Amino acid sequence: MHFSDFIIVFTASCIAITCALLGCFLVLRKMAMMGDAISHSVLPGIAIAYLLSNSRDSWVMLLGATAFGILTTLLIEQVHQRMRVQEDASIGLVFTAFFSIGVIIISAYAENIDLDQECVLYGEMVHLPLQSLYWGKQAIGPMAMYNAVVMLLLVLTAIVLAFRRLQVCTFDPGFAVSLGISVSVWHYLLMSLVSFTTVVSFEAVGAILVVAFLVVPSSAAFLLTQRLSHMLVLAALIALFSAVGGYYLAYWLDASIAGCMTCVAGLFFLVAFLSQRLLNKTIPLTKENTGTKAIGIN
Repeated sequence: MHFSDFIIVFTASCIAITCALLGCFLVLRKMAMMGDAISHSVLPGIAIAYLLSNSRDSWVMLLGATAFGILTTLLIEQVHQRMRVQEDASIGLVFTAFFSIGVIIISAYAENIDLDQECVLYGEMVHLPLQSLYWGKQAIGPMAMYNAVVMLLLVLTAIVLAFRRLQVCTFDPGFAVSLGISVSVWHYLLMSLVSFTTVVSFEAVGAILVVAFLVVPSSAAFLLTQRLSHMLVLAALIALFSAVGGYYLAYWLDASIAGCMTCVAGLFFLVAFLSQRLLNKTIPLTKENTGTKAIGIN
């Protein structure tokens, strides 16, 4: 394996694991399409950031996109609670509105904004080793790789430190309130992590693969276990093998890397589904069989 191949596989694996870990909580909260909503809603943030700064610096774009990603999660929650709109409908309302605004901005200033729609959708993983991070004038490695590692460490740290609170808020918000836990604070913290992860990831691997990694590995793990901790581990492993296997499949077929990774993840889900059907284990993850009443949160 060449060094450039290693960079692509390592970066994609970090992104896949990060998305899978967060995806477990989204799937359990029935908010699996939040990642798709955010990946579309950040378009006006990217366009506005470029217009204000007149720069394509990735950190400027990241700030603008992250701001709109977090704003998206806040508006979805407000529409759902205050307007009594179903959560899936509120997701559709907000992200289509923001995406439309982004399209209007790009259409109005098409000569000044250079955005590659295919890159946004499918990513350009073959170019990851070429986008270096500089320390002064010295290149110290691919920027996407450092972003992916930092993002993975941030999400892992948050889940490890707040696992019990995220667990009880996910399965039994009423019980969490009785323990003195602010459900809304932990909800927005989780959504902020999803926003940041989605924005950082889709620049490297594309919006389609981000959504796939958020939904497919966690859904497959959901079918194979009855405990949240096991679900997180299984989802991370499925995501890792999907990234590595998808890359080699793309190399063998000379096809899209993002498409092959998504297909491999889909195969893992199919295997999980067939295994679950054969074993006839249909007990879902619930507050009773995950031990949320015995986790001892003080």
